[in-house]
Amino acid sequence: MKTIIITGASAGIGAACAQAFLDAGWKVGLLARRADALQAVAAGHDNAVVLPCDVTDAAAVKAAFAAFTAQAGRLDVLFNNAGMFGKAAPIDEIDSGEWDQVRAVNLDGMVYCAQAAFAQMRQQKPQGGRIINNGSISAHTPREGSVTYTTTKHAITGLTKSLSLDGRAFGIACGQIDIGNARTELLQGIIDLDPENAPPTMGVENVTQAVMNMANLPPEANVQFMTLMATTMPYIGRG
Repeated sequence: MKTIIITGASAGIGAACAQAFLDAGWKVGLLARRADALQAVAAGHDNAVVLPCDVTDAAAVKAAFAAFTAQAGRLDVLFNNAGMFGKAAPIDEIDSGEWDQVRAVNLDGMVYCAQAAFAQMRQQKPQGGRIINNGSISAHTPREGSVTYTTTKHAITGLTKSLSLDGRAFGIACGQIDIGNARTELLQGIIDLDPENAPPTMGVENVTQAVMNMANLPPEANVQFMTLMATTMPYIGRG
């Protein structure tokens, strides 16, 4: 049985991907802060391992990964997904606490999870595995008022490149999926506030399929960067 840990698995893209991998028969570690929400995702699946954990706590992350591998035996894939948007505002309206909160989840948390996964994949036998980082369209092109989110997501691109390079000697591949406007409950809530000006969106099932395709690649192949977005998003072009 293949194994994966999915962070941010209690809602949105993380929960959707978790359901897809559970249905496909993978052993899935569901990692997020809210144990009750994780239990709801895991319901009816004997192959789910609930891992309540705050990704900003390095010791807790290490313990959660150890608990999963104690049950599963090894870790084949990490979908490093947990993240948050933060306040929408220009930089001079962002205080240090707001910056610290977004940085802690989007950057520190993803580094801690990658570190725990890398360590396990490096020492397990057979050696190796795959880390898939959830970047964002904002890792390339920001929206207005997204300075905290955009800065952290640009940093994730650097993390992906470094992990890809450092992982070569240990059979550890790292790729990144940059997603634009998947219809999750969070995005739907934004749309409902102003439906007349709703942005183009795509079904979240497109993301789950893409992540599963990346995860199922043989060790000799890797999707380094994938941009997956609603077709008519104003990402390419002027104006």
